[in-house]
Amino acid sequence: MSVSKTIRTRGAILDEIMRYHREQLPKIKRQVPISDLRALAGVAPKPLDFYASLRAPGVSLIAECKKASPSKGLLIAHYDPGELAKTYAAAGARAISVLTDGRHFQGSLDDLQTVKRVAIKNKGKHGKLDPVPVLRKDFIFDPYQVYESRVAGADALLLIAAVLSDNAMRDLIELTRELGMAALIEVHTREELDRVLSLNPRIIGINNRNLQTFEVDFENTARLRQLIPSEVIAVGESGIKTAADVHQMAKIGIDAILVGESLVKSKNTLNAAREFVEAGIVGSA
Repeated sequence: MSVSKTIRTRGAILDEIMRYHREQLPKIKRQVPISDLRALAGVAPKPLDFYASLRAPGVSLIAECKKASPSKGLLIAHYDPGELAKTYAAAGARAISVLTDGRHFQGSLDDLQTVKRVAIKNKGKHGKLDPVPVLRKDFIFDPYQVYESRVAGADALLLIAAVLSDNAMRDLIELTRELGMAALIEVHTREELDRVLSLNPRIIGINNRNLQTFEVDFENTARLRQLIPSEVIAVGESGIKTAADVHQMAKIGIDAILVGESLVKSKNTLNAAREFVEAGIVGSA
């Protein structure tokens, strides 16, 4: 497939995903009114501090529970998000991301709730309770989804700058903070980063894939990282496959990495996750 055709295909996938979610949300709202979600969010347990977890020394690992993708299909045949979460926590991941999109990634909010039950019971190296915060990764564009995330147990959620207007992004960030959660705001370009920085974010995710070629481009990540204030956590996303990649992320000042496909497709997920964790410690030394 040519580069231009690839670009059109990838863009079409994102457009289709957003169109689908915008069409489905009114149906979901009729099933569970937002007033019910607000009430449930008001009595939900306090979220864990996603920002503080990622601020720990080294390059923090956000390990992802991901069953499939629109471009590559099924990634893991026997998908058990609860077992994956246990494995990630045992390996030392500082947060766990859960894809909840059902149509395109074969995920669900039930997956997130399952992971949350596991993550909240995690015991650290010394046997004491050391809960791991959970990120909801989905295509969020409406306040309803923010309340939905909080009720399901999310400590943080993903916002994608490319699919949100400035006003929508501002409102969603404010609501996320009001509910005690963190927002990981994903950018791809300098233009998107400028838009996001005007909103005083605490966590920014930089997608390592070049929008023109869709190949991994750590140089673009390095350029964008230099523009992000030091107090803002920078997360490297996509295309991180080896310890050497983690070391490169550390060199350019990335605070955390989000890894999914490389973990779920590995023959030994525990060892693979440990390698990323250890590389994050060594690479930052």
